[in-house]
Amino acid sequence: MTILLTILNILSLVVPLLIAVAYFTLAERKIMASIQRRRGPNVIGYMGLLQPLADGLKLFVKETILPTNANTFLFVFAPIITFVLSLISWAVIPFGNGQVIADLPLGILYSLAVSSLGVYGVLISGWSSNSKYAFLGGLRSAAQMVSYEIPMGFVLVTVILCVGSANLTEIVLSQVEVWLVFPLLPLSIMFFICCLAETNRHPFDLPEAEAELVSGYNVEYSAMGFALFFLGEYANMLFMSALTSVLFLGGWLPVVFLGFIPGSLWFGLKICIFVVLFIWVRAILPRYRYDQLMDLGWKCFLPLSLSFFFLVAGLLISFDWLPN
Repeated sequence: MTILLTILNILSLVVPLLIAVAYFTLAERKIMASIQRRRGPNVIGYMGLLQPLADGLKLFVKETILPTNANTFLFVFAPIITFVLSLISWAVIPFGNGQVIADLPLGILYSLAVSSLGVYGVLISGWSSNSKYAFLGGLRSAAQMVSYEIPMGFVLVTVILCVGSANLTEIVLSQVEVWLVFPLLPLSIMFFICCLAETNRHPFDLPEAEAELVSGYNVEYSAMGFALFFLGEYANMLFMSALTSVLFLGGWLPVVFLGFIPGSLWFGLKICIFVVLFIWVRAILPRYRYDQLMDLGWKCFLPLSLSFFFLVAGLLISFDWLPN
């Protein structure tokens, strides 16, 4: 019975997440079409609502091609590890008070550790393809993800310092009176920009710069291998949106004068805000050069995040505001 309940808990998270990822792609195409004054998908189903299902079916029935000189085991394993990591990262996200699969005391560190492991899927895929283009794309992606995890870590440590706990549920409950986005506004903006770089999203999608690397680390993948990378990337974007909502927008906590709306619905609305921001940024900003990307991470965000950490720590100690 315990095993059955565990499986049902996992399916209750995985199935809605896969549906959300599928329709995230449709929302992205529709919103970008609206920004660029065109129609977007509108043929398959009413207003194109069946387009994600058609895309998934197309990728499922396509032939999987394995490069002749590739390391077959690692080539097949890389997209699987990327997809699995994007799913297990959701285990610590609280959708409501007590509505969480694993309410870990160190939930923030778990999230950071799982997102860091995503580098391996990208590196393995680039190396195992036995292609210089894929290998260069994997190296660039790994360097980018590692570079932006450091300032992201300092932002997370600052939040832990303010709350006094690394448990995501306690972080949400600490924001009953005021959301952390108000006292930590610069850090919240910095964290969201790091999320863009961490998920290889525009304007930091250098590993997939078509003009330079022919789609980067996944250039040799087709059919379900490509689909798993695609699903992993969009699931990571949804996860980063959820994590940002938990850290800075109070998670499931409602706005005071609209407390009659269920908390899980509030949480979904906050995730949608960041999802739209991901899409909006992609539609309006040009891609960074690689040297600009590294300068922003190492010369701007790293010293800024470290400075804010010491500033917040100094203020909390000076005014005796440290949480118990």
